[in-house]
Amino acid sequence: MGGHLVSGLQNIGCFLLDMDGTFYLGDELLPGALRFIEVIRRQGRDFLFLTNNSSQHSESYARKITRLGLPIGADKVFTSSEATAIYLARLHPEARIYPVGTPALEEEFAAHGFVLTDESPDFAVLGFDTTLTYEKLWKLCDFVRAGVPYVATHPDLNCPTQQGFMPDIGAMIAFVKAATGCMPKVIGKPHREMVEAVTARMGLPESGLCMVGDRLYTDIALGNESGITTVLVLTGETHLEDIESSPHKPDYVFRDLDALADELERGE
Repeated sequence: MGGHLVSGLQNIGCFLLDMDGTFYLGDELLPGALRFIEVIRRQGRDFLFLTNNSSQHSESYARKITRLGLPIGADKVFTSSEATAIYLARLHPEARIYPVGTPALEEEFAAHGFVLTDESPDFAVLGFDTTLTYEKLWKLCDFVRAGVPYVATHPDLNCPTQQGFMPDIGAMIAFVKAATGCMPKVIGKPHREMVEAVTARMGLPESGLCMVGDRLYTDIALGNESGITTVLVLTGETHLEDIESSPHKPDYVFRDLDALADELERGE
C-alpha cells in the first residue's frame, strides 16, 4: 500500500501527526508509534503533533505523550488555538479579542499579545469551550450581529472520548448560525490556514510537509486543500473501502505507523 515511497517522500522534512487514532488510541500507543519516531529522527527528519482541539494547552498533550513513552516538550504539539492566534496576528497584531473558550484558549491569545475584552473587540473568536455559558453565547451573538469579524478555531462537530462523543465547537457554530445567520472564518483542519501557520512556526516550505492521520475529512482533506503530501493510516476511524467514496484521497495508505516506518527504512 505504500506506493513509490522514495520518490514521493524523500523530500519530506517534517511529518505532521494526528494523535488520537494515529499515534495513540485513548491511553495506549498504536503499533509502531515509537519506532516511527525513531526512524524519522535517525533520518534527520522532524515531526509535529497536530490537533484541532482548542480546549487544552499544548503542554497537556505533551505531558500525555511523554507519559505514554515519548518524552517531548510543548513545542512538538500544535493546536488550532495557536494556529488561530498566528492567523489573527497577521491581520492585526495586539488586536482586542472577545474569546469564547477555556482558560487555556484565553492564555494562548494573551501569550500572543492580544488584549482580551468583552467591550468593542476587533474579533470575536469561538473555541471548543467546555466552560461554555449561555451568557458567553449571547454576547458572542450580539457581537456577530453587530458585524465584528467572527473566527472559529476549528469545525469539528463532536469530540471523541472513551465514553463516546461530546458536542464540539461545530454544535456551538450551529447555535450562532441559527441565532444570527452568520458563519465564522474557520482556521483548523482541514483549512489551509492550519498549514500556513505550521510553515510559519517550523520555517519549512509546504513541499517539505506530510500530513499523517486516520480521518479522510480532516487529516487527508487538509493535505488536499493545501497541496501537501498525505498518508492515511488505518488505525482509527477510516476503513480501506471508505476511500473510494470519499472526495478526499490520500497519496499513501498504510496499515499503521509501523508499516510506514518499514517503508521509510526500505527507502534508506
